[in-house]
Amino acid sequence: MKLRLEKDLPVLLFALVCASTVASLPQVESAWAGIKEVYGEQEVGLRILREALLGVLIIYAWLEPRLRNGIVTSSVLAFLGVIATYVLFEVGYALYLELPFVVPMTGLRVFEYLPVALIGFVTSRLGAGEYVMYKFASYLRYYMVLQTGLALAQALWAPPLFGVSMLGGGRPFGTFVSPNLFGATMATCALVFALVPGMRRWLALSVFLALLSGSRTAFISSLLVVFFQVYAALRPRDRWALLMPAPILAVGALILASSPLLSGRDDADPTQDGRLDLWQRVFANSVHGPMDVLFGWGLGLSSNTVNLLFGAEHFPGQFDSDSLYLFLLNGYGVLGLLAYLGFLLITTRMSVHPNKGLVTMFIFVAGLTFNLWEYFPQNALLMLLWGMVVGCVAKSGAMARSLPAEAAYSPRLP
Repeated sequence: MKLRLEKDLPVLLFALVCASTVASLPQVESAWAGIKEVYGEQEVGLRILREALLGVLIIYAWLEPRLRNGIVTSSVLAFLGVIATYVLFEVGYALYLELPFVVPMTGLRVFEYLPVALIGFVTSRLGAGEYVMYKFASYLRYYMVLQTGLALAQALWAPPLFGVSMLGGGRPFGTFVSPNLFGATMATCALVFALVPGMRRWLALSVFLALLSGSRTAFISSLLVVFFQVYAALRPRDRWALLMPAPILAVGALILASSPLLSGRDDADPTQDGRLDLWQRVFANSVHGPMDVLFGWGLGLSSNTVNLLFGAEHFPGQFDSDSLYLFLLNGYGVLGLLAYLGFLLITTRMSVHPNKGLVTMFIFVAGLTFNLWEYFPQNALLMLLWGMVVGCVAKSGAMARSLPAEAAYSPRLP
């Protein structure tokens, strides 16, 4: 069987994303019946499918010569080696704190889809990133059709289990366990369509679904995509007129996102729903010295999986991390958090991707109140995009390869 990266990779990526349509099927059926299930309680069996598809993607990357040769390079291996060294130190520190081995293992979930980022990185370095993104986005439209049909039906007729939607029914959740996960995925799909020429209608549809979900993070993330689209459409001399009111627009978006009218929830005020109070208590009760600040106070203690396995507050310092940055502080300390933020900054400095600012800003904003690397398929999509942005650097003769004609062609949809 002949492997062709430009044809195979978009199909495999689409199949991986489509696994989200069945991974949470039991909870979706319960929500339609008006019964709120505990997150993750029934999805263990079906989620195996997405891990299997991730395994297929990894095997394909190893069998495809260009992907394998691009990943097995000194610079990539050195980068992975540095990450692995620090992660092993954190795992050892968690075991030193006498935490069960399964606890630090759950703290590694942020790296689960790192292979997808590596595949995106090499694909971009090979010059095939633009074509692969175009084909993947073309397939992603079918996924959006399914999610749109379900979301509209739920927004009209589903029980208001998570709050009331703008259309009078329940907040839509698509094929996900909650409207927040649905909204986060739709906002990420909006980002994908924003990077591909000719996909403005699908971009608009994704933004609409993100807003319909009532998720504050999805609302702000999708508006960020729209902001960058408007910014790119303006002439360079006129862009200052958009940048000047940007801080005021951001504050207005936060207030609007927190209004019950848009979110459909009575507890939409972020200062009243317990999130800020939780963060204050985390720092007050869990951080006891310089070691906790530098290296964290227990890798995995802020993972949802630990709460499901052992129950809430089973271990000292255990909490629900609504924010990625709290997750990183808990598990990897200030050193890990600064490394993450530093790599985001380095991405914007070294990449020549035309949309590097949008992708990195989206990743940064989405992590403020949402642990984006724990939730599928948003984590897979963003890892792919991040890898492609990092891989888009100045021409590198070491990895240049001759590509088929279709890979060099930048198609536009009618």
